Amino acid sequence: MADNDYDPAGSTQMFRAFVEETPAPQAPGSVSTYGSASNSNRTGLIIGIAVVAVAVVAAVIWLAVK
Repeated sequence: MADNDYDPAGSTQMFRAFVEETPAPQAPGSVSTYGSASNSNRTGLIIGIAVVAVAVVAAVIWLAVK
């Protein structure tokens, strides 16, 4: 007999609540894993991807013209 009180979305709801939590405030001068460091890494990644994309497009155009 199936358990009628089982909520299959319960674990999803708990995971979303965990992910959406805001980080706890930290003492001044402490190292943070959130904020500018992760934004800096993300910006560098985006710039790197853009450079590679431009290089690939330039190579395709060069081969097409050649």
